[in-house]
Amino acid sequence: MRRELPGADGMKPEKRRRKKVLRIILTAFAILICMLIVLAAVYVYNNLNYDKVPFRKTMKAGYEEKQVSLDDRTVLNYVEGPDNGSSLLLIHGQEAAWGIYTKVLPELSKYYHVYAVDCHGHGKSSKDSEKYSAQAMGEDFVWFIENVIGEPAVVSGHSSGGLLAVWLAANSSENVLGVVLEDPPLFSTEASRCDKTYAQVDTFQVCHSFLNQDEEDDFALYYIENCYWINYFGDAKENIIQYAVSYREKHPGERLKIFFFPPSITGIFYFMDDYDPRFGDTFYDCSWMEGFGHAEALSKINCPSVLIHTNWQYDENGILMGAMNGEDAERAHSLIENNVLINVDSGHSFSWEKPDDFIEIMIDFLNEI
Repeated sequence: MRRELPGADGMKPEKRRRKKVLRIILTAFAILICMLIVLAAVYVYNNLNYDKVPFRKTMKAGYEEKQVSLDDRTVLNYVEGPDNGSSLLLIHGQEAAWGIYTKVLPELSKYYHVYAVDCHGHGKSSKDSEKYSAQAMGEDFVWFIENVIGEPAVVSGHSSGGLLAVWLAANSSENVLGVVLEDPPLFSTEASRCDKTYAQVDTFQVCHSFLNQDEEDDFALYYIENCYWINYFGDAKENIIQYAVSYREKHPGERLKIFFFPPSITGIFYFMDDYDPRFGDTFYDCSWMEGFGHAEALSKINCPSVLIHTNWQYDENGILMGAMNGEDAERAHSLIENNVLINVDSGHSFSWEKPDDFIEIMIDFLNEI
């Protein structure tokens, strides 16, 4: 039998091999740890800075932020892009502002003369609760088209902004070249059904209860303590809330940032400090819809139109997790003459989640009209 003799270091070959293997394993483990640290750092950085690049690109594309006074108490804040084609008015959804469109604004400016507005009660526009209705806001946006844009425009609106786009196309057809409806909550936000929607239980009820208490004056903190989705985190719920409270205490005057949440959640708070909960309260009691029947308005639209419908489902509590269910989308499609219905694999914030797809739809729509 052959014996393995010790080497010059006095170590037997077998022991030397084991030591080498262990060294390789420890080196690989160290590299893996370093990679995980780098990935975690990138993840956190992206969560806290996801908005900066789209905003810089938007400003570099030639957009300017402006304000216009409609009367002595109403100011609308908006951005205007370079004049490169037909006018396009973009109307964001609830708890947002014009900045929600920054991922698509640079490219759209190559084809359209874009105007993206902050709705009443949002962003830097006026917070006048007497204007929180489809009728009042619709009339102001008619004024905006006629006096600021100065010509008929394509109107595209997301969520509640989509409802306003419906109102404009139905009631001011001479000012609307075509309308793109970005997953608006048609029928689901009317009084007969609004209590079983995600927006109602997550946002509108929270707005209503916030306005009827005096213990917490920070809406962002009140929201995270009472929103619908926080319950999905189970035992971690209280830790998340405590982190949010601590962050607000350490960063007064700054918007709430939660580093361990992805942009899809962090973004909920991005515009929240400039959001008037009284706006959401008008959706809670459906007063925003006064005089605005969805079916009637849809049947009045005679301009070219596209209805974008995103993913939806019902949860275990029977809550509609989405703006519309399939029947709602089909019903709306059938009511609009010559409408194009596009079902997309996306969450509710389509232009943010799938900007390239949204841009393609808007370019194709321009070619159609």
